[in-house]
Amino acid sequence: MSVPQDGPLLDDAAGRLIRPYTVSNGRTRPSTVLDLLSLVRATGAEPQALLGPEHSVALGLCGGPTSVAEIAAHLRLPAVVTKVLVSDLVDCGAVTAHPPAFHDTPTERSLLEAVLDGLRRQL
Repeated sequence: MSVPQDGPLLDDAAGRLIRPYTVSNGRTRPSTVLDLLSLVRATGAEPQALLGPEHSVALGLCGGPTSVAEIAAHLRLPAVVTKVLVSDLVDCGAVTAHPPAFHDTPTERSLLEAVLDGLRRQL
């Protein structure tokens, strides 16, 4: 059995050695509102709470802006569990999380028509 020392508790043959709900202590709701596209970045501050191995790996992924979805993929955890972990990191001051920025500028009709024309030519 090989368990990577710097990653989540995984076994090459068996998969995850602990259940995802144990990583979040059975919690299913994060204390911070997070979207899958929320960008998470480490603050550089030392976490003010004792963290588990998945917390540490997640924190290590946040050197630059990283989405919650990317963190979940790297940890091989469900999104809801990852959101709980990230909210723990936000609560202890180790990371900041910002919702994705959407611009409310409507797409111009001429651009949409050009895309439609291009699609029709492909058919």
